[in-house]
Amino acid sequence: MAHTQAGKDELLKRVKRIAGQVQAIERALEGEADCAKTLHLVAATRGAINGLLDEIIEDHAREHVAKPGLTDQERAQGLEELLQAIRRYSK
Repeated sequence: MAHTQAGKDELLKRVKRIAGQVQAIERALEGEADCAKTLHLVAATRGAINGLLDEIIEDHAREHVAKPGLTDQERAQGLEELLQAIRRYSK
């Protein structure tokens, strides 16, 4: 996926922030933080993951479905990959 390489640094920064958020959840659970704080941490992490997913989905759609010059076969494959990812996420 060459298009993810173009934004690789920004994607990796987002992933590292998400990893930090997951670590904060772990610390909250280990430290027996109150449930409201833990829920807030989990919700924020989920939002960050959703944002990352949205960005990658958009890039995939633009590069592998909507990009001019793709063959019908390439476009169909890109769409199928996208649908599979969405199905997995929505379970």
